[in-house]
Amino acid sequence: MRKRTKIVATLGPSTDDPQTLGEMMDAGLDLARFNFSHGNQEQQKERLSLLRQVATKNSRFIGVIGDLQGPKIRIRCFENSSVKLDAGDSFFIDAALAECAGNQEGVGVAYENLHDDVETDDILLLNDGQMTLKVDSVDGTRINTTVIIGGVLSDHKGINREGGGLSAPALTDKDRSDIKFAADQGMDYLAVSFVRSAADIHEARKLLEEAGGSGKIIAKIERTEALDCIKEIIDASDAIMVARGDLGVEMGYAELTGMQKSIIRRTRRNNKVVITATQMMESMINNPIPTRAEVSDVANAVMDGTDAVMLSAETAVGKYPVAVISAMSDVCIGAEKHSLSRGRTTHRMDDRFHEVDEAIAMAVMYTANHLRVKAIIALTESGTTTLWMSRIRSDIPIYAFTPHDTTSRRVTLYRGVYPVSFKIERSDQKLLFRDIFSTLLSNQLVEEGDRVIFTKGDLSGVAGGTNSMQIVEVSASD
Repeated sequence: MRKRTKIVATLGPSTDDPQTLGEMMDAGLDLARFNFSHGNQEQQKERLSLLRQVATKNSRFIGVIGDLQGPKIRIRCFENSSVKLDAGDSFFIDAALAECAGNQEGVGVAYENLHDDVETDDILLLNDGQMTLKVDSVDGTRINTTVIIGGVLSDHKGINREGGGLSAPALTDKDRSDIKFAADQGMDYLAVSFVRSAADIHEARKLLEEAGGSGKIIAKIERTEALDCIKEIIDASDAIMVARGDLGVEMGYAELTGMQKSIIRRTRRNNKVVITATQMMESMINNPIPTRAEVSDVANAVMDGTDAVMLSAETAVGKYPVAVISAMSDVCIGAEKHSLSRGRTTHRMDDRFHEVDEAIAMAVMYTANHLRVKAIIALTESGTTTLWMSRIRSDIPIYAFTPHDTTSRRVTLYRGVYPVSFKIERSDQKLLFRDIFSTLLSNQLVEEGDRVIFTKGDLSGVAGGTNSMQIVEVSASD
């Protein structure tokens, strides 16, 4: 059984080897994430070049995501790299403090306006919520606090305000440089970190297009403010990433799972793509198998309908980058066998469609789920028809036949959609079907006699032109 849920893996030092990358692809890698929070552009460029070489050698289409660092609010450095704080200790945070002047009494912070965003009795969460400080007073740029939950605090750890509300803009000067880099390198997706509103997405899209990029925009939901305008953010974006790290810290872990399920459901209902991310198989950074809790976490996201699940440090710096992808792939397949992720749905049954190709896509999936069909073949320019199709739950594979490498890489993020390189060279329908059947059979995607649904438009080379569907039987004869 072929998995329908896609796997995004972050590249890093552990993947800087062509054999490892090839084995990751064989294990189930669909898209590669380039985390702009780590490494410089030259390193990312070399890593991307290697990925593309290995993908070409293995005849694979691997989508590429450039992930912006965003305004991650971090403390500065300590004189001796770290301090140990105990509950009840006094400790200050001050944007005016020199870069590496931190000590047992306090530390600097990279976000110069932090003092304007907090007030007395606010709770500050450091190091992904592992340490807690209560604000006693704000004196100029200095924030005086009392340690509630202590621990070892080291250089450059992140800071969150419980409940959110930090006003740092989503895009920094570094992000603007990285957007241009993503455009120059032809990356397929751009992930915008710490999104607050739809305006952040519009700004990122404008900058990407001005730089000559054509990638799609992913909004990372990791601020509580984003939840207040989630509908507008979904509408403005091409995809949503449920980035559970900072979001869990700000909103509290008790509410996180319910919010994740809600975002997945709302995103798919709005015909957009959704990725579930953060600590999905965190233990496999150092261990060869996942915990049972991690297996359940991944499986639940799959059964809820997520398009993709994402690995971060597990592949970027972990000891077992191939094994973790293999394990995640096995979990996806196991979860997809469950009744909650298969069969017929009433998705959009009462909606009015606005585009012909959208109506065709819905008709195809309704037919496919009520008729014994082995596969769906969509001749597509942009991949939009296959995106609409993939919003309907089904265990029937959707093959995006396209002549465009950019489209082939883009659809690697769509659940249940698989790219097939195909150039339309026939105007005669009989000869066109012969070429399609030959491609299907040679790639062992179907067998002779299988029934498939076929969609196309009248005009080759025109995006959004799908206007017909046919139910045909695969034949190997001329």
